[in-house]
Amino acid sequence: MSNLKKQIKATAMASALLVSASVSSLGAQQKAGILGVDHVGINVPDMDQAVNFFTDVLGFSAVTTLGPIPLDDVWKKNNHMQSGTGAVTIKMVKAGTGANIELFQYQDNKGSKQFPGGDDLGASHIAFYTDDIKQSVTFLKSKDVQFLGDPFLMPSGDTEGETWVYFLTPWGAKMELVSYPNGKGYEKNKPTTVLWSPKDVHSSKSEISSKTLSESEILSLVETHLAIWNESDLKKREALMKKVYADNIEMVDSHFIAKGFKEINGFVEDLQRKAPGSKFTHIKAIDVNHNIARLFWQNGTPEKADAVTGMDLFVFENGKAVKLYVFVDSKK
Repeated sequence: MSNLKKQIKATAMASALLVSASVSSLGAQQKAGILGVDHVGINVPDMDQAVNFFTDVLGFSAVTTLGPIPLDDVWKKNNHMQSGTGAVTIKMVKAGTGANIELFQYQDNKGSKQFPGGDDLGASHIAFYTDDIKQSVTFLKSKDVQFLGDPFLMPSGDTEGETWVYFLTPWGAKMELVSYPNGKGYEKNKPTTVLWSPKDVHSSKSEISSKTLSESEILSLVETHLAIWNESDLKKREALMKKVYADNIEMVDSHFIAKGFKEINGFVEDLQRKAPGSKFTHIKAIDVNHNIARLFWQNGTPEKADAVTGMDLFVFENGKAVKLYVFVDSKK
């Protein structure tokens, strides 16, 4: 650690150069169409062990699974893999706010079983942000996680105010806890580019979600939802959507899932084309339970207003509907 302290000033200078380079390369990023880091992939010797660690110890969520997928010789050759290695199983883990983690396990793996050393080419680690690093260390130690030293507070340079510590996974991979609740030193100079941080995303979401919708506000949003589905003018309908639906809203039907304004708009237009003159109306009063609402509806013409009946279930977050579950009653 003493050697590290001696290198802090040199590290600070290198960090400043990296930040400067990131600004100059922004144009290239835009040309490549890159929005950000989607996931980090790592190989693990035992998938069950890895998933249990990420879910039971770190509290993440395992979301998707692929495989086992057999790999042909051409794929192995192109990807610099041993010819005798077997099929691969892949699981994607949601790691809170930030990039996902993709886990790979190869059957009968003929690759190296030795982890890269700290100074080896290809060595890498994943750093997880925490607001309270002492609390996180205490909890992880209670789960028998091995730490490679004690948390170290950076006293100066671009990372001044950052506390970090390395730890090992059960299979021996090195990872990191990091915390800088009051920001980092370089931010004091108001740089053109600020590093992304899950801390900032979490804070902004907390501020937005701190405003809880009242029952009357939810009732008004659901009423506007009815108006959306009865509106034939596209521009007017989109304006109403922005008031009620989150940009990433998902409408979940028993046969499909529509995501975002464009897909929902397409469904509404198709419905209006197939049933011209039909309108959505209430069957009974809207039910509200905290951030959940139920709308029992009917759709039809004045001659037969209940040609189709059903129920919409809304989930509201941050003042708008993020989920819309559609239940259509069976035809009588």
